[in-house]
Amino acid sequence: MERKTKVHAEDGKQEIFITREFDLPIELLFTAYVQPEIVEQWMGTKVLKLESQKQGSYRFETTDPKGNKHGFSGVIHDLVPNQKITRTFEMENTPYGVQLEIYEFEALTDSTSKLTMHVIYESIHNRNEILKLPFAQGIDMAHNRIQDILSNLK
Repeated sequence: MERKTKVHAEDGKQEIFITREFDLPIELLFTAYVQPEIVEQWMGTKVLKLESQKQGSYRFETTDPKGNKHGFSGVIHDLVPNQKITRTFEMENTPYGVQLEIYEFEALTDSTSKLTMHVIYESIHNRNEILKLPFAQGIDMAHNRIQDILSNLK
């Protein structure tokens, strides 16, 4: 099955671009990133904190199959409703470092929208290590869950 989420990683650069079109109005797609209850559903994680505002912060926690807890956190540097979120993201206790994420939301029609994610890593090495993980498959699965969960809210 072809992935609907596209990941573009140019050799020799410390960034990736991720794009996905959704059969969702832009307002509904945006809520997937700012409402804790919805974030928990599609990410399969516990939202400990999510301040969806400029200079807000967030902290998520997930439990792996062995029962180990893993934290993810960051700061929201900018948030323009239904348009853009700029934030940092860090997987705690990993060697990957902090990354900068810029999410841009675009209305294609009244009922469809597009998400473009620009992710910048501390180094080319860190980016390449992330890409060795089942990263593209995981982000596609997460976006599929967003589509499924929010389609029920339309």
